[in-house]
Amino acid sequence: MRHDASNRLALAVLGATGATGRHVVTNALARGHRVVALVRRPGSLAPAPGLREHLWADLADAAGLGAALAGVDAVISTLGGAEKGPTSVCTEAMRSTVPAMAAAGVKRLIVVSAHGVLETHDSSLYSKAVWAGVADRMRDKESMEPLITASGLDWTIVRPPKLSEHAANGKYATGTDTSVRLWSSIGRADLADFLLDEAEVPRYTRAHPRITR
Repeated sequence: MRHDASNRLALAVLGATGATGRHVVTNALARGHRVVALVRRPGSLAPAPGLREHLWADLADAAGLGAALAGVDAVISTLGGAEKGPTSVCTEAMRSTVPAMAAAGVKRLIVVSAHGVLETHDSSLYSKAVWAGVADRMRDKESMEPLITASGLDWTIVRPPKLSEHAANGKYATGTDTSVRLWSSIGRADLADFLLDEAEVPRYTRAHPRITR
């Protein structure tokens, strides 16, 4: 974990009120960063020094998002989509985020996707299990990723396995070829720390790192 006092950033967080997004917001503020939290309803987060909410109720509103990105150093998306049934939240959000970032002159984008999409959608037990359980969410991630990789932005697409509520301990492995097994998982708090580390000191620009306990 990096906590360089000279590297204070302004970060926009999509999915700021979600289970992972709340960790990102809390940890970013603890590191001294400024956070613009994109929310669907005002007052979704407790007020805190360095935190500003910006209403973004319509994912198709690229102009509204762009207004929130002025002066931002990086965008972190932890959007996950609906729990059940067809969902396109991640894809719709990126259709707006990419042009909004270009218009605002923001180049750095870090997005949570999922292991098991695209070239990692293979015959492994993990891939079979995750597609059997949350296929709609995986399809959304699969259609989201090409929008990012074709964007020209300095992107990082993080592909975690199953997410858990384990407390952060910093004991996890990352890499573009890190093995993911049927039993693999990562705590949301550790995932949030990794996302912030990557925002502070990029190691995986235009790459698809995995992260697992």
